[in-house]
Amino acid sequence: MNNQETPATPQSLLSPEEVARAKATVDHLLSELGRAILGQEELLRLAVICILARGHVLLEGLPGLGKTELVKSLSFLMGLSFRRVQFTPDLLPGDILGSPILEEQDGARRLVFHKGPIFANLLLADEINRATPKTQSALLEAMQERRVTVLGETHQLPLPFFVLATQNPIELEGTYPLPEAQLDRFTFKISVEGVGADTLQDIITQRKHGVPPQLQTVVTGDELNHLFELVDRIHLPEAVANYIARLVTSTHASNEGAPELVKQFVRYGASPRAAIALANTSRAAALVAGKPNVGFDDVKFVAPSVLSHRVILDYSARIDGWENQSLVRELVDAVPEVGRDIPADVKV
Repeated sequence: MNNQETPATPQSLLSPEEVARAKATVDHLLSELGRAILGQEELLRLAVICILARGHVLLEGLPGLGKTELVKSLSFLMGLSFRRVQFTPDLLPGDILGSPILEEQDGARRLVFHKGPIFANLLLADEINRATPKTQSALLEAMQERRVTVLGETHQLPLPFFVLATQNPIELEGTYPLPEAQLDRFTFKISVEGVGADTLQDIITQRKHGVPPQLQTVVTGDELNHLFELVDRIHLPEAVANYIARLVTSTHASNEGAPELVKQFVRYGASPRAAIALANTSRAAALVAGKPNVGFDDVKFVAPSVLSHRVILDYSARIDGWENQSLVRELVDAVPEVGRDIPADVKV
């Protein structure tokens, strides 16, 4: 697929017809995903929003909750080339990126680069926190620059390129915590919870041996590229952009306007990359909701997934029972939608 990862030049606002057609396509995609993953509507919506924003997703939860099946289903439904890497403590960077191998060509021996599984549109990094930090860091350049460098030679990855990773809770045996630099590359971190008894009954009665239904591609490469372009054209009002900026700066305890719980419990706040991620995913959320412009509700919907893994809590927060997700939700409620100054684009 040919897709430029840089945002398109700002264009005119989306027409109602463009928004309606895009929403119909996304609704079809979500409907088919819902056939594969039962009882996880919010999770599916967040995953699709992140893909449309051209971001990477980190899924955290206990084994057996359908994280891997979600990633596989996304690749089938969107017609993306897909590779899966099972992360283990003995996995090496070359097992992901590829390695130069000595081969004989035309009577001479030379090093020939053999591409690893990362050369795909969608890479499933399964149980990423079971690998050592050295192997985890092999993904940093790929996730940020969409390229890899091996022995001084740079190789471009196919576009679009997504990393969808799963990780086990850090309390489980054999896990290595992801460093902050690695976490910051993930646009979303989503906690995958278990489903209720009714959903479990549906899984048991509808699926023999737990095998999900067969899926067909519902979004072609051209359609996906078109959705990317539409997301770039979603209007971000100045008032909402100001709210995003204030929300991110409020995660820093040194900021005068930070809520008291941030000053008390947050050691490090979110980076500027978080503000960019909030803007991009809010645009995608607006398109999924069938709107031509971003609203405050779109920012609030994606904020916990964008900010929770980028805010580093103090040890005292754990003692008082605070978790990243709960603190970010309190922060979102505490920061007013409109600041003291009225933005220029809403002045009379």
